[in-house]
Amino acid sequence: MVDRGPAEKVEGAGKARLQQLYPTVDDLRHRARRRVPRFGFDFVDGGANEEYCIDRNTDAFQRVELLPHYCVEGKATTDTEIFGRRYNAPIGVAPMGSAGLMWPGAEKLFAAEAQRQRIPYILATPGNASIEEIAAIAPDVFWFQLYRFPYDNHAITYDLVRRADEAGAHVLVPTVDSAGKSKRPRDIRNGVRVPFPINPWTTFQVLTSPAWTMALLRNGMPITANLVPYAEKATQVETANVVKGIQHPHDAERAVALGADGIIVSNHGGRHFDGAPATIDILPSIVSAVGSRTTVMIDSGIRGGLDVVRALALGAKFCFTGRCFAYGLGALGPAGAPHVVDLFFDEIKTELLHVGARSVAEAATITVRHPGAWRFGNE
Repeated sequence: MVDRGPAEKVEGAGKARLQQLYPTVDDLRHRARRRVPRFGFDFVDGGANEEYCIDRNTDAFQRVELLPHYCVEGKATTDTEIFGRRYNAPIGVAPMGSAGLMWPGAEKLFAAEAQRQRIPYILATPGNASIEEIAAIAPDVFWFQLYRFPYDNHAITYDLVRRADEAGAHVLVPTVDSAGKSKRPRDIRNGVRVPFPINPWTTFQVLTSPAWTMALLRNGMPITANLVPYAEKATQVETANVVKGIQHPHDAERAVALGADGIIVSNHGGRHFDGAPATIDILPSIVSAVGSRTTVMIDSGIRGGLDVVRALALGAKFCFTGRCFAYGLGALGPAGAPHVVDLFFDEIKTELLHVGARSVAEAATITVRHPGAWRFGNE
């Protein structure tokens, strides 16, 4: 059952109040930091090594300039079609492993709101809800992110694909940017590991985060639900439908040659390799290499509707964010995901109007200045 809580859907004066108090994702992030145990907030908010890649992702988006164009008639619409299905906006919930550390029950809340607002939700293999649970909550918008498990000739990998197919997942998202273990200093300092340590410091954090603790009592301790049937066998690595984690044009070419229907340009939100370039800076080269033959999407660094429009202007067909939705839950509990969706819907429509685009498709005609774009020898 989904723990919707008393304020999942806030309307009228309550909705206006949330918009006044938390008009940006950064406002939600600041409040989430105060409400969530430190180990949970840092797990979602942090990244690899010195976390330069996280900053690089967001800073690079800010450097992309769009030329305003106002003398255009008509209203902007945000709905778009991808892989034969229509969604209400070009934004979806990216996969996040163990999002329940930010807010217990997170995956089910994400799925319920994605279904209500008709935007894609990508469940992560190491998520805290199972394929079957999410498929029942979000039958029209459910995508599944797949990691590779080489044990026993990939028996676990193939069984996860079978389960996703039988549950009705609309898109399979094999992820290739987790080739090895990453060093995440925040998690090391906080002692985040499996099994999760129960000690005086973590207990103190839980007891001083009452709203989070109540959500934990309602939802139970987060577990890697998809891997429970394989508990003695599961060790995670990578794979190759939609391929996530592409950053090099040659990798994009190979994914298309292998039959990928789409590519998500991603550096895992800076959580795996701190030396990676910003995804928005790599996007134009990927679009140039394979955009005419496959659907190019992007995540990592998106913090609002303007970033979505920037990505669309540079050739992406769809965008995903995970942290934004997690910050919403951390800040507002069950009301967080609806609030973040509202922010994105309103901002995308507003920014499209500023640049003279009346649809997602027209965003590709926006005049852009992108000084940070990577260039390769064949471009």
